[in-house]
Amino acid sequence: MKSILSTLKEYNFNRLNLRLVLYLSILTIIGILAVGSAGGEYYQKRQMAGFALGFLAMVVLMLISYNFILKFYWILYILSVGLLLWVRINGRMGLGAQRWVDMLGIRFQPSEICKVLLILFMAACIRKHKDEINNFKFLIPLGLSLSVPVVLILMQPDLSTTIVYLAAFAIVIFVAGLNYRIIGSLFMIALPILAVMAYLIAFHPEVKILHSHQYNRLLGFYSKNVDDPKVKDLRYQQENALLAIGSGGLKGKGLYNNDETSVKNSNLIPEDHTDFVFTVIGEELGFVGCIAVLALIALIVLECFLTGGRVRDPAGKLYCYGFGSTVAIQSFINIAVNTMLLPNTGLPLPFLSYGLTSLVSMFIGMGIVLNIGLHTKKSVY
Repeated sequence: MKSILSTLKEYNFNRLNLRLVLYLSILTIIGILAVGSAGGEYYQKRQMAGFALGFLAMVVLMLISYNFILKFYWILYILSVGLLLWVRINGRMGLGAQRWVDMLGIRFQPSEICKVLLILFMAACIRKHKDEINNFKFLIPLGLSLSVPVVLILMQPDLSTTIVYLAAFAIVIFVAGLNYRIIGSLFMIALPILAVMAYLIAFHPEVKILHSHQYNRLLGFYSKNVDDPKVKDLRYQQENALLAIGSGGLKGKGLYNNDETSVKNSNLIPEDHTDFVFTVIGEELGFVGCIAVLALIALIVLECFLTGGRVRDPAGKLYCYGFGSTVAIQSFINIAVNTMLLPNTGLPLPFLSYGLTSLVSMFIGMGIVLNIGLHTKKSVY
């Protein structure tokens, strides 16, 4: 108890980023309202419970020094791999993927929790070897260690989450100071590999690079034969989502409305309380609601980056940039899917989509960002 009190005395709570807390709260409340309108009272109450649990976890982690957590970075890595292996061995199927596990009567998605754990691991590992960041004797073992959880997620299968992981890892290693020559070399190696894979996916679907549902999503998105019944069925969800957002106009049709012309009320958008919650916001809160959501997400990401820019410790800097990038990338992909700019992926929108694991994990990640902010020398105000 004395050690906890002494640690708290070291914090200057004038540096507590209340702006970030406010942005997170407003965005999550918008999500709760949209989930309730789309999914009903049951899902809304569960999302409210997730908000309360996540907010509590954020406060607790805000008060535990991130440097103390980083001491156990290998334990965090082993825990991440262990959870993902558990999914592989004893996971629950849902919507064509094996991503969930049950513990003490609670079902959760380990890949969401591992987003936080693996960025912490990477930040701590790089801090310990900061002078070796451009040494292949360090980069190769780091890459191999990170490839294990990435492969396990890809095998679930969960290609969209895999892309988010890889992008976040790439940003962290770039911010850490990776030499441009190495970046160029890796790009030159990856480019022909990706080109060959794209060619095989497009012209030789018999080569099983993607799972059938992943290939079908690409087929439906890129096919020019829009009159084909199969293509129509594959594009059904996204086209209705685009129709719903467009029908919202400037101010929307209102939350919980009984409008007979509502795409949502006609049950034309499956999973509208999860992956397509942005569509509900677009239809019911209109252009104004969409801009508000985009602005709040941008402000949250900006606060993460500003916190990372203020802290002197490289691990704190890398974590803030890594986690802020994760929120930004995942939000971009989800909204691009809702607006039919990208193929359907099944990726939740941070702080808005229904899902307790995703919501609580995001608040846990933000709790660590707030804690890092308490260690900065410069006030957030």
